[in-house]
Amino acid sequence: MRIVGLTGGIGTGKTSVARLFEKLGVPVIDADAITHALQARGSPLLARIVEAFGPGVLLPDGALDRAGLGDLVFRDVEARTRLNAIVHPAVGAETARRIAAAREAGAPLAILDVPLLFEVGGRARVGVEAVILVYAREEQQIERQIARDGCSREAAERRVRAQLPIEEKRALADFVIDNSGSPAETERQVRELHARLTRSGG
Repeated sequence: MRIVGLTGGIGTGKTSVARLFEKLGVPVIDADAITHALQARGSPLLARIVEAFGPGVLLPDGALDRAGLGDLVFRDVEARTRLNAIVHPAVGAETARRIAAAREAGAPLAILDVPLLFEVGGRARVGVEAVILVYAREEQQIERQIARDGCSREAAERRVRAQLPIEEKRALADFVIDNSGSPAETERQVRELHARLTRSGG
């Protein structure tokens, strides 16, 4: 079974592309979704986070205050290292379990959806043999966020610039799905790439 990474930039449409692969029967393992599930209210992982950072990282309903914790760890390298040491092994173990299940089911291809794949160290770090980038021009990334989230242009620009520039990601990727055109054009590219990746030696 081939394990291929899927990444993009904010506003490029990575989620839509992941759904297109799922429609073709490809198991998509979403690292963000796994992280959120493992940190759910009442979970053992959330208890460990509270033990490390205190009850101030919880919302009144007992759920994790993701924004508050994010603000803390992005201002403090030691705190970020501590959080990663708690979260990454658990996420890695669940990811490995899902990959093993896909392999056991006989899937020829599995997609590992990692939004910040290049930012966290690239294909070797996350254990994929190749990387697909979902691409849209930076101006489109900004416009799509404004339309989707109702945020200001300044906020959209700040989010885009907090990530590795999309053109740099494009240069690092093995395959590119250009999602700057119509949905039909994007779907055509996904189908072609799916056929290529599931061919022997593709």
